Amino acid sequence: TLMGALHLNLGGAPEGPAGTGKTETTKDLAKAIAMQCVVFNCSDGLDYLAMGKFFKGLASSGAWACFDEFNRIDLEVLSVIAQQILTMQRAKAAGLKIFDFEGTRLALRPTFSVFITMNPGYAGRSELPDNLKALFRSVAMMVPDYALISEIMLYSSGYLKARDLARKLVATYRLCSEQLSSQSHYDYGMRAVISVLRAAAANKQKDSATDEQVLMLRSIKDVNAPKFLAPDIPLFNGILSDLFPGVQLPPPDYAQLTSALESAGAAAQLVVTPVFLEKAQQLYEMILVRHGLMIVGYSYGAKTSIYKCLAAALGNLESCNLMSEHKVQVRIINPKSITMGQLYGQFDPVSHEWHDGVLARAFREAAVDTRPDRQWLLFDGPVDAVWIENMNTVLDDNKKLCLNSGEIIQMSASMNLIFEVQDLAVASPATVSRCGMVYVEPSQVGWRPLAQSWLTHKLPASMTPDQRQRLHELLEWLVDPCIAFLRKNCKELVGTADISLPVSLMHLLCSLLDDWRAVNAAKTPVRQGCLYVC
Repeated sequence: TLMGALHLNLGGAPEGPAGTGKTETTKDLAKAIAMQCVVFNCSDGLDYLAMGKFFKGLASSGAWACFDEFNRIDLEVLSVIAQQILTMQRAKAAGLKIFDFEGTRLALRPTFSVFITMNPGYAGRSELPDNLKALFRSVAMMVPDYALISEIMLYSSGYLKARDLARKLVATYRLCSEQLSSQSHYDYGMRAVISVLRAAAANKQKDSATDEQVLMLRSIKDVNAPKFLAPDIPLFNGILSDLFPGVQLPPPDYAQLTSALESAGAAAQLVVTPVFLEKAQQLYEMILVRHGLMIVGYSYGAKTSIYKCLAAALGNLESCNLMSEHKVQVRIINPKSITMGQLYGQFDPVSHEWHDGVLARAFREAAVDTRPDRQWLLFDGPVDAVWIENMNTVLDDNKKLCLNSGEIIQMSASMNLIFEVQDLAVASPATVSRCGMVYVEPSQVGWRPLAQSWLTHKLPASMTPDQRQRLHELLEWLVDPCIAFLRKNCKELVGTADISLPVSLMHLLCSLLDDWRAVNAAKTPVRQGCLYVC
């Protein structure tokens, strides 16, 4: 269909839901007929001047361009773009060698073509005007054959039982979508399948002597288990045990990483629990498989502590020359605290001069850094369809950040984009399918590790072990019954989470311990009974 569009001197317009291969189809066609294809992610900040520069370059070089998310451009700009493309297509149809484009005489190479891809019906999308639709041949993308693609990729990775394993992989995702709960961060599309296949290829290369069913089972678990809620994990394990009967996974060897995490947690005055270790190990595995990932969960789920502790642990491993790891350079950005122009960059409204945004500068610094260190760009703030859609080409296999100035920055192999978010209720499916997920739950961490760290590190040094033990007994005695009473018999004007109530209690208690702080300063004894009055 796309080749037919080229013979008609039209552009191609693949459209369909996320993960159906719109951009990849265009890139594969360009590769098959030896054409250069430039992929560019469109945003609502593009104007007709920036697009005019693109079209001049295409007409002069004869290359192809694939404009991702084309219907995110403002409707007023799309009307002008329609005239620009029409001018080029008419000149091509007339067989001109030189033509006038917006007041500039340009050499025209007839091999150029414009392709656009669109996701229907998401937030921030506009309908294409009719005069623009007439310039493109629409291509409806169908759901890809997951089993066939998986089989081919597994055979290419060296698997001998590729057909059976591909069927089991597809059956796993089908059963998960039918039986597990529906969550905004769950995705069972083509990108999820591809991430499992990449993990399977890496496992086969690393451990080729192991049974292939064990390798595939490990790959499915490593990629998918981190994103599931606690109630869904037994169901997921049940599905895997039905599809891989009798297959036992050997426990993974995380001894060096666990030791480094425990020492990093102790240095940060954290209580390293088994759940904390498990989530940190899952985050590490996800970083190896995906270059874009999200740590999802409510406050006090230890999202920040997990990535900080993992970064410190990787630095410790490098200093000990273990696991071939490198230390981490972390750049933290709050994307919702600034405007889109300040985040990505913008043109000066008077001089039309380009100014880089915070993200563009940090991304460029990380991309050109020649040190072997891992580069993490961490986005600490809500994810919505407005700002993160500009990063679609970064998060998929293109790994390119497209700025409105026309600059395209290639992501380096050592970079990872990590998003720390509460939920993905307003994120589009295109975003969810592109990222690996690690879900953390405050209920799994609980308030006891926080209380233990508080009793050990936050109380005044003059408090005796007996007094600390007494505080511990009071917390164990009262906190859980008080939370249960509150939930059953009380109404809150402002809703609170179960874990935030004990934390507030500890903060209040801390504010009442001025007598002990005065003792620390004056080095004088304090009355023992005062604590029990508090």
